Amino acid sequence: MAGIDGLFVGLLSGTSIDAIDAALFSITDAGARLEGALALPVPPDLKTELLQLTECHVAPIDAIGALDRRLGACLADAVLQLLAHTRTPREAVRAIGSHGQTIRHRPPRTGQPGFSWQIGDPHTIAETTGICTVADFRRRDVAAGGQGAPLAPGFHRWAFASTACDRVVLNIGGMANISVLPATGGEVHGFDTGPGNALLDAWHRRHRGADYDHDGAWARGGRVDGELLARLLGHPYFAAPAPKSTGREEFNLDWLESLLHGTATSPQDVQATLAALTVATITDAIEPEIPTSGEVFVCGGGAHNGLLMERLAARLRPRPVRSTATLGIDPDWVEAALFAWLARQTLDSLPGNLPSVTGAKHAVTLGSIHPGAVPSHRE
Repeated sequence: MAGIDGLFVGLLSGTSIDAIDAALFSITDAGARLEGALALPVPPDLKTELLQLTECHVAPIDAIGALDRRLGACLADAVLQLLAHTRTPREAVRAIGSHGQTIRHRPPRTGQPGFSWQIGDPHTIAETTGICTVADFRRRDVAAGGQGAPLAPGFHRWAFASTACDRVVLNIGGMANISVLPATGGEVHGFDTGPGNALLDAWHRRHRGADYDHDGAWARGGRVDGELLARLLGHPYFAAPAPKSTGREEFNLDWLESLLHGTATSPQDVQATLAALTVATITDAIEPEIPTSGEVFVCGGGAHNGLLMERLAARLRPRPVRSTATLGIDPDWVEAALFAWLARQTLDSLPGNLPSVTGAKHAVTLGSIHPGAVPSHRE
């Protein structure tokens, strides 16, 4: 079934809450082409409150409601700035696909139904921009018995699969996840491998004051503490079978500090060890999935971390490790492309999840549709 063609906006705030990504894509059945993109800093006071909310075990409902509206307004403003930047009239955009900001991700467990909760009020986005907004993508998959994550493999198959060789698409965001794309057209699968940048960023922010370790420079000057790394790798998540997904709820500074208690590891050595954790858990996940003739393509903020990329290439050799830019989409905008594509899937009443990845009972159309003042172009 052919999908509707046109312009779609992908919109999100990632796990690190360092920026709002807004990207405009022209999407047809032949692929997605980036028309323009902006990364806008989250206002410092809003970022502080969002971080506190994601790390708070019991959050006051009034605070959640207020942040939902405030973030929705920021997301809407990002879209308006993007349209001005690209000189695109709002009437030309078929829909916005907004992920928002995850504040809790609790995958289903035995005897517990699980949930995944994102804020960034889509009603505010639709009202402010006048553009049909599709949001709340994860909860339908959870309702169908899935993890609600990762959702990227369906898009990665559509955009990046090859008939010539097996591929893995690795996204290194706050958490890292992989999509395994068999060349034979076999069943796609994937899962969150564990921490990507989240612990590295949080530890660097605490000890260096900056939001991230540029190019892995601080970690590069440290020494990996083998005993600490072994304790970190002892987290039961890493040995758990797929389907699985995770987030800050499991991997945060409280967890890290519980393992640092009584140790004398320097802050820089901890940073080096956290980088080693990210590399080890990613490579341990990828190596059994594709033969040495396979290819690995990286997207997300971690694609710019020279230390991570060098060590991943060394560990995964002879498999080449390259940026998704070589496949036509800049690594910074692959996740935004995902949500633009999911908006298209939703308007076409097509599935957005892969049960082989999330564990859902069946494929479902994801998200909720919030009409704007502008027609959504549904034919």
